Amino acid sequence: MTKASKLSRRERQMMDIIYRLEEASAKEVQDNLEDPPSYSSVRTLLRKLVEKGHISHRESGLKYVYYPLVARKAASRTALSNIVKTFFSDSPLLAVNSLLDMSNTDISDEELKQLEKLIKDKKKANKLSGKNLTNKKRKG
Repeated sequence: MTKASKLSRRERQMMDIIYRLEEASAKEVQDNLEDPPSYSSVRTLLRKLVEKGHISHRESGLKYVYYPLVARKAASRTALSNIVKTFFSDSPLLAVNSLLDMSNTDISDEELKQLEKLIKDKKKANKLSGKNLTNKKRKG
């Protein structure tokens, strides 16, 4: 794992805020944190996020305004990939099964239809690209 992909719980919370607001000052980040640390701690963590390559900043008057360097979709894909590798033996099937099991509410028929379409589209894409993943070697 690269240094840039390792975020503490608080850093992830701060990234969520910056993604949600699209850009934010240190004070805005602090105001949106649950049980916020001191202002100087927020500034320190923002500096670390800059060093790790997750965010950058621009000057706006007397303050810095922070913004993400990686699109949320790309960042979430990387994070999810790491979770699947770490907790589900690199198996999307095990990860999806776990997500379906932990759902707080029943999945609607419409959501199931959407999942079926996603699966059908993925099968079609695999077929078009010549990938035959049905006999994928199992690990272990």
